[in-house]
Amino acid sequence: MNTIMRKSVLSVAGLAFAGGVFAGPIAAHANPAVDAKPVAVAVQADKPDMSKLIPHGTQGDQSRITLNDEQTANAKAIIAATKKAGLPERAAVISIATSLQESKLENLGHLGDMNDHDSLGLFQQRPSSGWGTPEQITDPAYSTTAFLKGLRQIDGWQDMPLTQAAQTVQVSAYPDAYAQWEQQAADLVGQHWNS
Repeated sequence: MNTIMRKSVLSVAGLAFAGGVFAGPIAAHANPAVDAKPVAVAVQADKPDMSKLIPHGTQGDQSRITLNDEQTANAKAIIAATKKAGLPERAAVISIATSLQESKLENLGHLGDMNDHDSLGLFQQRPSSGWGTPEQITDPAYSTTAFLKGLRQIDGWQDMPLTQAAQTVQVSAYPDAYAQWEQQAADLVGQHWNS
């Protein structure tokens, strides 16, 4: 069989002729779904483990809001302050859930008649209660650090349900309200902890 005829026969059969050697299937005709070898799929192992973010499961009905860029930036600021303080992801979940309840992750200034006394910032902390100056309290890094300092002073905060840990720091008139934000807070920490 001459070379031209051999190339024609081989190309019809889906084989390539390379310098007198069969080179196997022609790549253009290869079916990746059939011919591909198993490839390891990359799993993002750097995402926090949800069982560590919500160790007790959520309590009660969960609320969720759509966040704008400012609110997302505030959630990221809370995460950054938590990491800087050397605390684990769970502390960020508690902090974000607390801020979602207190301000919907908005860094609130004085709201006039709608203000709860002199409450300000992400956590609605009060200068008159010793949380800091109005300028400090409306700084997301400062207010988060102040909240985390209060959290650290609670023995066993890591083993408490979220609402109990948050309430012990905040001393709110609505102690069970923090629980409704646990899933969204955990989702935000899971999404942004390593970004």
